[in-house]
Order: sequence, then structure tokens, then C-alpha cells
Amino acid sequence: MKYMGSKRWMLQNGLGDVLAASGRDAKRFVDLFAGSGAVAIHMARRFPLAVLAVDLQRYSAVLTGAIIQRNAAVLCGDIWANWHARALKISRGQRPPKLEKITRDRVLKFRDWCGKRRSFPLTRAYGGHYFSPIQATWLDSLRATIPAKEPQRTVALAALLDAATKCAASPGHTAQPFQPTRSAKLFVLAAWQKDITELTKSSFADLSNVFAQRKGSVRTADANEAAKSIREGDLVFIDPPYSGVQYSRFYHVLESIERGDPGLVSGTGRYPDRRLRPRSRYSLKRESREALSELLGKIASKGAKAIVTFPAHKCSNGLSGNIVQELARQHFRVRVITVRSKFSTLGGTSDDPEKGRKARQSATELILCLNPK
Repeated sequence: MKYMGSKRWMLQNGLGDVLAASGRDAKRFVDLFAGSGAVAIHMARRFPLAVLAVDLQRYSAVLTGAIIQRNAAVLCGDIWANWHARALKISRGQRPPKLEKITRDRVLKFRDWCGKRRSFPLTRAYGGHYFSPIQATWLDSLRATIPAKEPQRTVALAALLDAATKCAASPGHTAQPFQPTRSAKLFVLAAWQKDITELTKSSFADLSNVFAQRKGSVRTADANEAAKSIREGDLVFIDPPYSGVQYSRFYHVLESIERGDPGLVSGTGRYPDRRLRPRSRYSLKRESREALSELLGKIASKGAKAIVTFPAHKCSNGLSGNIVQELARQHFRVRVITVRSKFSTLGGTSDDPEKGRKARQSATELILCLNPK
């Protein structure tokens, strides 16, 4: 899925080996900033460890929990057929305008049509912006008819979230949609031509066959609060935010899909009320250093081991690789590993550096292996 700080690059470039070596003796693996769930899922699939994944945002719990909370496959064929049939009954009477070509006037008409769908909250908020009217109508219909029984419900919702990220007419997140300008129209058309039902079906089938060796758990909480439950024998993974902008700004569409209703939205990004967008101290320049120091102190006091990843350069939230190392050494014995990775430029779209900022750029990333003093 589209994700700003995905650790999939690093898992293939050194981080996976570090986790394997450190995880052999661990009693439990705790990921305090789970995000897309890449690291928590990696550990749950490869080791007979109980995994706890924590994140401030609820969509993260769905994406991660769909896999780590079960240790067997889900038989999805009949479930999908029934789910799709229920959604079809809802979507059938809507008759959304067809996607023919992308012009500013056409997009404005799409937005007008979608804005009038009072009983379709996701369509009303995001149709004609992030999604085409057809995509948005199906998004609402599928969300309203999600299977009720677990674990099928969480797997189905994770599949819908995954499909939505692939269809959204936006860069590597949902801070703002592409606008129907001359240069961006091709991006909008490419995104809106995707079949959200087929993508959901495919993702549902794929996710159903992926599961943990041992059932784990997820928690929607602040990392520093969740750290109170850390215990000796845990291996704690810490991949804190590096942006001075709240991550909830980039993933509010996924949070709204998880809830089923974004409520009233505003601005170019179609943002919901601020009360529905969790805030992290790690994205506040004046608080990020204190927050990380507090977190590391709590983990050290429990006698647990930890692995921290962070970019080597100075980041917009005020932290840097040097600062993170300094804070870690106050509480732990530290071993530093340097690897090359990729990071999000928070909005770049071009694959041609002459035409604009790349969506992802190479960077030096630090892996800090922390052992109690």
C-alpha cells in the first residue's frame, strides 16, 4: 500500500537480519509505531512470537490485526460472494456519472453529484476528489456491508483499505488529492480507471491466506502510554515519526474508511474535524525530543531490549540520527548499523528529477540495537 515511511525497503536491506538475530531470544515482540504493519507482520509470520502492534491511528490496527491476530487462513470465497451481493444491492440504484475523460468542468460535475449523496458519507466527502463517483459509491457500499463475524470482518476491512489506497488520486498518502490540472490529469485518470471491487476482492483473497505463527494483538494508543506495559524479555521496535506534520493529516481518508463516516470535511484535502485526527508529540518540534527520551527511559526501566530506526539526517520534527543516538546512550548500550533506504518526500510525484521532486528518495538510515545497561 502507499505509505510514507514503510519499512519494507529496510527489511530486505539489513533490518530483517537484525530483527532475526535479536528476536531469537525474545519472549514477545512489540512494535510501538506500527503504521502499515510491515515490521509487526514480518515478525509474526517468521517467528513463533506473540506480537503486539501499537499505533495512534485505527486503520493501522486493522491492517496489522488482519494478519497478526490469527494463526490460520480464512476461507474467503463464499464470504466475498455474499459481501459483494449485499453491496451491489446498495450501489445499484445510484447511477453515478461515467468516467469518460478528465476535464476541470467534468470533475466539478462529479463533485457536485457526489456532494448530494446524503446517505453515502464517503462518497459525499471524497467522491470527485480522491475517488471517481463510481469508485466512491462502491467504497460506501462495500463499507456498509462489511462481514460482521471475526476474523472475516477485519480481513475484509483491511482489503477495502488496501484497495482504496491503490485507487486514490493522490501521491503516496492522502494529505491532498490531485487536482484536474494539465499536468495532473493523467494521474487522476490512471487512478480513477481502477476497479475498486476487483482490487478489494483480490486483496481479500491475498490477505486471507497470510497469518501469524502465533496469535498476536493490536492496540490503538499513544506509544509512550503503551510502553507502560513493556516487560523484561520483550523486544521493542521503535520507528518514530520523522515529520513535523501530523501523520493523521496524511491518512485521514483511511481513518474515515475505518470509521465508515468522516463527518463534515473541509479544505482541499477534505479533512475531517480535528478531533477525529490524533496528534502525536513526536511530530511537534518542541516536544519530540522529550517524548523520545521519556519512551526510551520507560523501556530501559523494564529491562527490555529495543531496536530503533531513524533517518541519519535532521528531520522536520527536530530529531536527527545524532540526537536519537544521544538519547539512546543515556539509557542503553548502543550498537549502530547504517543502511541505505528510501523515504517519502511528502508529496512528490515525478519519476523525472528534471520535472519535479521524486515521491521517494534514497537516504541513509540508522538501525540502533539497544541493550539494557
